Amino acid sequence: MRLIVAEKPSVGRDIAGALGKHRKGKGALAGDGWTVTWALGHLAELAPPDAYGEEYKKWRLESLPILPGRFKVRVNHKTREQFNVVKGLMKDGSVTEVVNACDAGREGELIFAYLYGLSGCNKPVLRLWISSLTHEAIRAGFDALRDGPSMKPLEDAARSRGEADWIVGMNATRAYSVRFGRPGNVLSVGRVQTPTLKLLVDREREISDFKPEKFWTVHARFSRDGSTYDGVWFKNKQNRLPEREAADRIAEKVRGGTGTVRKAQKKTATEKPPLLYDLTELQRNANARYGFTAERTLRAAQALYEERKLITYPRTSS
Repeated sequence: MRLIVAEKPSVGRDIAGALGKHRKGKGALAGDGWTVTWALGHLAELAPPDAYGEEYKKWRLESLPILPGRFKVRVNHKTREQFNVVKGLMKDGSVTEVVNACDAGREGELIFAYLYGLSGCNKPVLRLWISSLTHEAIRAGFDALRDGPSMKPLEDAARSRGEADWIVGMNATRAYSVRFGRPGNVLSVGRVQTPTLKLLVDREREISDFKPEKFWTVHARFSRDGSTYDGVWFKNKQNRLPEREAADRIAEKVRGGTGTVRKAQKKTATEKPPLLYDLTELQRNANARYGFTAERTLRAAQALYEERKLITYPRTSS
């Protein structure tokens, strides 16, 4: 029997619907020769520092840095029940192969790898790699399953990202909280969040320190054969004048005069249509136009992908 592991229940239901008739079980859907089960996001996670020794339970500068030789993974206690379902199916003697049907990205690889490892499973793995949840796309994906081990570099990238986040976050958060925080307060530091915060602070300081300066520009209207053209005075590609008197002198000098066309160009240009959105650009535009937060835009895109089947998988860079 083939066991298929999706990243979330809604995707599991879509896959089961595409594969054919099925019956509902506890945390799974079973069909003819296959069973679909699912994670609930991250059913497993990197263990906290105190999993590496009693000395790390208390936050002290003397115990830093914490650098595990081998990172431990533990089951998320909030979703242990579903983990046990997945583990039981992976260990089931009737299961001969497992299909990783988690989202097509590095985090999907990591979610499955944690489940597979903690379950003690050693059965052959295949990879379903799809970016659309229509029944046609799902069936086409099963006709072109990838070899599981070929996805190992993507899994390694996800592990590296997670472990780097852990090392920076756990150590720096403890260090800053102990050194600069008040009792009971946590000063959260992260590999991504802290540099991002620095960019925001720098930008805010630029805005608050900005000193407005007055400037003047000179505009003129040209007419020929019943047509008009509005132009702006410039010199050496600069069109701003720091003093009004200078702008007045230029305006007085050219007012009522005759202009001379020094150079005219006529050419045909091709304007390409804009590229399709990636998630970052979609979030940027949604914020500028509608004031949406990045999280709200992500939820909307995820719903359009999972529920409405109107767009492809949004959590990629393309």
